[in-house]
Amino acid sequence: MDIDNMKAFVSVAELKSLSAAAVKLNHLQSNMTAKIKKIEAHYGQQLFIRSAKGMELTSEGRKLYRQYKKMLVLWEETELDMSYREIKLRIGTMQSVFGKELTDALTRLYENHADLSVTLKTGTTQSMEHELLQGNIDLAFTIGRTDSPQLSYKKLGTEEMVLIGKKFAGGQSLECALHGENWIILTRDCLYAAILERLYAELGLEKGESTEVGILDTLLQLTSLGMGISLISKNIVMQHGFSAFAQLPEPFRYVDKYLVTRAGYEMSPLEKSFVETSHFL
Repeated sequence: MDIDNMKAFVSVAELKSLSAAAVKLNHLQSNMTAKIKKIEAHYGQQLFIRSAKGMELTSEGRKLYRQYKKMLVLWEETELDMSYREIKLRIGTMQSVFGKELTDALTRLYENHADLSVTLKTGTTQSMEHELLQGNIDLAFTIGRTDSPQLSYKKLGTEEMVLIGKKFAGGQSLECALHGENWIILTRDCLYAAILERLYAELGLEKGESTEVGILDTLLQLTSLGMGISLISKNIVMQHGFSAFAQLPEPFRYVDKYLVTRAGYEMSPLEKSFVETSHFL
């Protein structure tokens, strides 16, 4: 086994596609296939099965994936320890993405690197992309993207969105609960406000006043008091123990999550380790 084969296996497992993994690692698809076959031959186990969803791990494959992930994180930490690059991390994220995964990853880094320097900025997807282009941060975790040709986007998965507000605890229809309601939003140009605009237009509903609060905790408090409705990540809702929420209609329910960097930017071993251990993937 070597590091390249481990990376190939992990990439196919996460992307569920040989072709996508080949593009990510800059390999020919035939080389990726050969690497997977070599690993399966080494262990004498079938590690993948093809399904309608793509390349799915078998039970033995899932076991190997967990071990390879640990080994790759250790490898990246070793590369970091042996490098002479400045120990710094400059990241940006939307407030609604800043959660337990991010704080846990930062905690682990601080435990291993007492001299770590961290710059953390929060804002909208647009503001995070602006900070990247200005050189103020090097990595950004966003929901949605603007498709700037000066930036590189790596899809990390999808985020389920839900509607929150006191009315959703009463069992009313979605249209009744939304019609004429005030909006509590972080900023007027955030992605969530844009989704609400499209939802109301699709359902032909009138909205009430819009209140910008800028702080996630304030948004959650005001909606729980019944002062309006909002749209937020389901992960955030579950972390705060909210019960008054409603699912969105299918076309609006899921949005893509991205790791964004400047085009051509090469991540340091520290940054790679942070991304791998932050559980955004």
